[in-house]
Amino acid sequence: MTYELDQGAGAGLRLGMILLSVDETLEYELRQALAGREVNLLHARIPARGDVTPDDLESMTGEMTATAALLPQGLDAVGYACTSGATIIGADRVEALVQMAHPGVPVTNPLSAVIAALGEMGLSRIALVSPYIEEITRPMRAALADHGIETVSEVSFGQKEEHTVARITEASTRAAIVEAAQAPGVEAVFTSCTNLRTFGILEAVEAELGVPVISSNSALIWHLLRLSGQAAAGWGPGRLFGRDAA
Repeated sequence: MTYELDQGAGAGLRLGMILLSVDETLEYELRQALAGREVNLLHARIPARGDVTPDDLESMTGEMTATAALLPQGLDAVGYACTSGATIIGADRVEALVQMAHPGVPVTNPLSAVIAALGEMGLSRIALVSPYIEEITRPMRAALADHGIETVSEVSFGQKEEHTVARITEASTRAAIVEAAQAPGVEAVFTSCTNLRTFGILEAVEAELGVPVISSNSALIWHLLRLSGQAAAGWGPGRLFGRDAA
């Protein structure tokens, strides 16, 4: 019997995502942003330890290219879904390791994505909310500062176990966002960590505070869409996804 061929499922856009084996949140939130869209989001999970420490994060470098190679070819962009991992490993190194399997394909990560998002919005003074220990937040603040982004206040849950981070309630995160945003001069709040749930509270807490609130997951999908040439307006929660409509 004869048959016809097309571009495959979600032919409008093909995005690759390298997820941590211990991440329980990113897929759940991105399904909300991509529901009903002509997008094929293809996942591969990189082996990751259960704790978020510099040594644990650095251990992913040896698996990065092999994990990226599990994704099919012909992708429009690839995301490495770990904010702390990108901080410790380095965004340029992550990109090089992924592009060994996908030459020429744009690569991003949540840290690079939030830097791009803040630059797009013209904001440079942030409050940082995270679940991390100081050994992670210190280099993250430095990485942001290298791109002209000043962390004027910070609230952390001081947690390094991923299983626990995935179970921090959105109400707890919202309270941390509100507390961090009270510092004078805060222009935006960045909630860091792909395992920290935020999509259910972003718009409400933005309305309460009157400043943008950008999460690792919202920034990552926004940047993947932009790198793919797709206008991101209306795709996700929060002011970030109104930029293309402005």
